[in-house]
This record gives sequence, structure tokens and C-alpha cells, in this order.
Amino acid sequence: MRRRQLKNAFAEAMQFRTRALVAFAAVTLALLGLGGWYFRLQVLEHDEYATRSEANRIKPRPVVPGRGLILDRKGRVLAENVPAFRLDVVPDEAGDTKQLIANLSKIVALDPEDIERFDVERKARHGWRAITLKMRVGEEEAARFAVDRWRFPGVELVPYLNRRYPYGPELAHIIGYVGRIDQADLAKMGEVDAALTHTGKTGLERYYEEALRGKVGYEKIETNVEGRALRRLGQVPAVPGADLRLSIDLDLQTAMVAAFEDHDGSAVAIDPRTGEILAMVSLPSYDPNLFVNGISHADYKSLMDDPSRPLFNRNVLGGGPPGSTVKPLIALAGLDSGLRRPEDAVFSTGEFHIPGQRRGYRDAHGGAGWTDLRKSIAASVNFYYYKLAYDMGIDRFSMYMHKYGFGAPSGIDLAGETSGIVPSQEWKQKNSKEKWYPGETVIAGIGQGYWVATTLQLARGVAAIANGGRLVRPHLAAARRDGYDTPWLPIVQPEAPRITDNPANLRAVQEGMMGTMQPGGTGFSLVRGAPYLMAGKTGTAQKISRRGGASVDPHQLPFHLRHQALFVGYAPADNPTIAVAVAVEHGGFGASTAGPIARKIFDAYLLGKQPEVAPTTQVPVAAAATPAPTSTPPPAPAR
Repeated sequence: MRRRQLKNAFAEAMQFRTRALVAFAAVTLALLGLGGWYFRLQVLEHDEYATRSEANRIKPRPVVPGRGLILDRKGRVLAENVPAFRLDVVPDEAGDTKQLIANLSKIVALDPEDIERFDVERKARHGWRAITLKMRVGEEEAARFAVDRWRFPGVELVPYLNRRYPYGPELAHIIGYVGRIDQADLAKMGEVDAALTHTGKTGLERYYEEALRGKVGYEKIETNVEGRALRRLGQVPAVPGADLRLSIDLDLQTAMVAAFEDHDGSAVAIDPRTGEILAMVSLPSYDPNLFVNGISHADYKSLMDDPSRPLFNRNVLGGGPPGSTVKPLIALAGLDSGLRRPEDAVFSTGEFHIPGQRRGYRDAHGGAGWTDLRKSIAASVNFYYYKLAYDMGIDRFSMYMHKYGFGAPSGIDLAGETSGIVPSQEWKQKNSKEKWYPGETVIAGIGQGYWVATTLQLARGVAAIANGGRLVRPHLAAARRDGYDTPWLPIVQPEAPRITDNPANLRAVQEGMMGTMQPGGTGFSLVRGAPYLMAGKTGTAQKISRRGGASVDPHQLPFHLRHQALFVGYAPADNPTIAVAVAVEHGGFGASTAGPIARKIFDAYLLGKQPEVAPTTQVPVAAAATPAPTSTPPPAPAR
């Protein structure tokens, strides 16, 4: 039988006391640690956590400034801002974006393009930054979303000002349009302007972007635990964009569009005294409102597939041979170079021959007999200019044409302006690695060959003839104001260089252009019934040369091969207040197509007479025509 073991009360008591002491020490240490932790949070790091708490309670919210308005010379609004709503999403707060979009689609109509654009931006930007899911949320959609707002954390209905162009296609190539900001825009703009949703993409909207967009402001918003705004605690106000007043006369712009009827082409009307552009069109045109919030694939494809290229700004990016419209300036070069006097005459047989060559260069109207400078302009005698260009030589010819503003941008306040081409040995050597031939100099004298001149350059050149020899800078923006209650300040223009220092020479050229509109001149049919004097020059730029010894009738050619019709002029001839340049693609002859358009422009500006058009006539946005001529010059003539 096993002996029963007796308990040791003393040992058990000691063991209990030891365990109690250990437990007490552990609890004491834990309390000390917790107290130390609270001390660090409440005392040592109080400022930091107070700041964080305040940041959770008060959130900065960017304030986007109103974009500056664009007005015409009479104060009519050409680009405005209208109230609208957009749907913004903060991905970090919204959770599963696929499920979010599926749920939102039941309340707000979301196009596949909206979702695609959102996904692209979400992958490219920080998750804490708001990304626009849909622009232009309708009023009914906004009301439905407001009811179910609590179901969509991280989604906000944001009021903003949407850009609108009341006159659409009529001014598209002048004003341009704004579009949604992309990653390339953000890289240039920086974090400060990242709150902006739109930026200028083309036209004046792009050129004056920094002035028009203003400066972003911020406001402090107190929020509750759910992130809802409670009240505004303070703000740094946004600075609205500057307003621009253009030199454009909307009435004249409308008349210029109507004057073209269904023709494709371009035209510029300029005040020769100041360089202010009064009207400027490139046709066909397009509706810039399509681009503001992102154009649909279908609409964009339609514009890109249109053979008439409505998106192409013919005044700034186009150009072609100027034809006979450049003859007045070539005549002035002959006078200023000392090679000719106004009364010097050559005998036009109807065909010019370079000494030692059998190839002849024909005159469109046959032999004109004895021809001096004034007659050469009025009757557009090619023989006079063949010989003059040959006598000048291409180097001197090129020097004077550059002096008259060709071969360089005009300086208009639109981005991307082309320089055009002035025929020269250097240009040909650089582009084709071939030597220059005398025949190329001869045809350069009638504005053909390697010539590329824009309608803007032609308008600037004829304005210089009209104003006494000053090569003014064409410009669209005349004044700006930095606030609605501030005065308009004129935009200072550079001093205009002179194209000649001999008033008598310039007067002879002016008299020749006035003769164009008199009996015997190529433009006489255009002045019937006009109560004012006109000076001008018709022109025809060939797209196809003659075949062998036979001339080509433009009216018998296929439409896409017909000549370019041109006209430059100014009025009233005795005190010019308007100068124009008109280019009609596939127009045939300047006197029969471009000239009548110019006459309607003159009448609209000087007499207030709008062209008579059918009630259904609109700004062309598409035309059944072959592609417009490119800036590639035609091949050199036979040598």
C-alpha cells in the first residue's frame, strides 16, 4: 500500500506569491508601456497627429477658373462658357471600378468611349486623383445620381463651365477648339494646372492658351467622416482667363462663307492700314463643338475620310503656286532693281524664247504688242514677266520675293503656319540635288513652277501695295482684358518693314492694278455697278501643263485637274480700307470664279450688302471633291 504524500503549504504559498509578483510586474510593465505610448501620441507627437486629423477634416479642393471669352470686333461672343455637370471618380475611394461602372450605367448613360477613356487615364494617373468618367451629364441623369449618391463612394457630380462655339463651322479654323487634357498636356502644364479638364488644341484657343485659361485657385472644405462637404473654411480665389477681342467682323465672315457657295478654297480680308484680319475662311469647314468633350470615332472617321479635308486649314497650312497674282510685286521688283522703268515697253509676240533655245513660253492671251508695266499688270501679259524674270536672274528674283514676305511665315497668331516656297537655286539643290535651269526662272516670273504661297502671304503682299509699302503683320486678336471690369488693352504689333523706298515705283504698280478693273483689264467684268474704285489682279495657277504644242482648256479638264482660281485686290482704290486674297480650288479662272467672290466680299464690307444665297445654304462641312492640292510643286518644265 502506497504512502499518502502530504502537501507543503509553505512551498505552495511561495509559488503563488512568485506567480503573483510576475503577473503584477507584467501588468505594470504593460501599463507603463501603454502610458508611454499615450504620452508619445498625446505629447511628443501631438502636432503631427493634430495636423493629420485636421487634414482628414479639412480637404483642399481646386477651383477651376472660367476660361476667357472670345469676342468679335463688335463685341459678339464667338466662344463662351455654359454651365454643365461632369462625373468624377477617385479610384482609391471607389473600390472595384468594374462593378462601379456596371452600377453607374444603370443611372447614367456611359458610352463605351467614355469607359475606354476612363480606363486609360486610370492606369496612367495616381489613384488618389479624380478622373472624369463622363462629361456633360444631363439634368435628369444628375437628378437620378443625386438620389443614389450614398451608394457610390469616391464619385462626385462636379459642376463646371463647358466651352461652346455658337457659330460652329463658320469660325472653326480661326478660333479652333479646346479638348480634354491628356498626359502630354499634363507634362507641359505641371501639377498646379492639373485640375483643369480642357486645354486649347487648335486655332486661337491654342495660341492664346496661357492667357485664356487663367490660374487655378483652391478652397478649404470641412468634411464629415463620410467625406461629405459641410462648409467652406477659406479659399485662394481662382483668376479667370483673359478675354480676347478679335479684329474679325462676324457679318463679313458670314458674307465671305456665303460668297464661296459650294466651292472649296480659302480667303483672307485684311485692313491694310493695321494688319487686322477682318475675315478669314478655309472651306469646307467642320463643327468644333464635336471636339470639346471628345469626338466620337464615327464623327472623326467621317472628317478624316472626307476628300475635301475639312480639318485642313488652307490659310495656315496650305498653299500653292500664286499664278499671276504675284505679278504686281514682281513688277515692283523690276522697278526697284533698276532693270525696268514704268514706261519701258517690250513687244509681246505671244511666245517668249530664251536665247539659244527653241522651246517657247506662251502667253495665255496671245501677242499683246508693245507692253509697259501698267499694261502688263492690267492685261496680265505673261511675255513681260517671262523676260523680266529672265533678266533679273533667279538669285535677285528670290531676294526680292523674300523681301515681300514670301518664303516665311506671315506671323499670324495661329500655330503651325507654313513658310511656303520661293523658287531659288538653294531650295532646289537642298530638295532635289539638281542644278537650276533658266526655264525655271522664266516660269517663276508668272507665279508657276516651284512656287508655294499661302493666301495669307498674298493678302499681306497686296496690303503692302495698298498701304504705301508697309509689310504689316496679319493678326486676329486686337485687344485683351484681364477681368470683366477692366479696360480693353490693345495688343501691340511689331513695326512693319517697308517693301520699297520709291513711292513713284509703287504708284505705277497701283495704277496697273487699277487698270485691271478698267476696260481692257482682266477684271473689268467685276466692277459693274460698283460705287467705289477697286484695284486688283486676277490669277490662274495651273495644275497641269500644256500637252506638246497645244494649250489646255481648264473647263474641259476633269474637276480634280482644273486650275486654281485666284484674285488679290483692295478697295476703295483711292483710300484702301480692305484688301483681299481669294483662292478657289479647281475654280478654272481667277476672273470668272475668284474675282466674283472678292467682289461680294468688298460689297459686304463697304456697302453692308450680304451675298444673295439660297435659304438652305450653310457653311460647307463636306464636299464631293477630290483631294485639295498639296504644297508639293509641279515638276519643272522641259528645258
